[in-house]
Amino acid sequence: MAPQPSTTLAATYTSPSTSKTFTHPLPSSTTTSLAEKTQYLSTLRQSMTQLQDEVNAFLTDKMEKDKALAAKAGVKDKVDEKKEEDFYGEEGVEEGD
Repeated sequence: MAPQPSTTLAATYTSPSTSKTFTHPLPSSTTTSLAEKTQYLSTLRQSMTQLQDEVNAFLTDKMEKDKALAAKAGVKDKVDEKKEEDFYGEEGVEEGD
């Protein structure tokens, strides 16, 4: 029997100053039974939630560091919400259950 191909859930963040890839391994998706498919989808959902949490934590940390650097440089603390959304991503994404 041939080894199952490795499947990975991945997201990559890229900006002019940095790049970071987040990954989570997934089980093989070559399942046939209903129970196996249900387990695969459950694992996929968990991995997606974990990946989203990691990306959100990374972006929050990056945003705080950027604000601290700006404050150190004497830049006023006027927040341009539109610019932050464009640069860091939309805030308050709702999950559909």
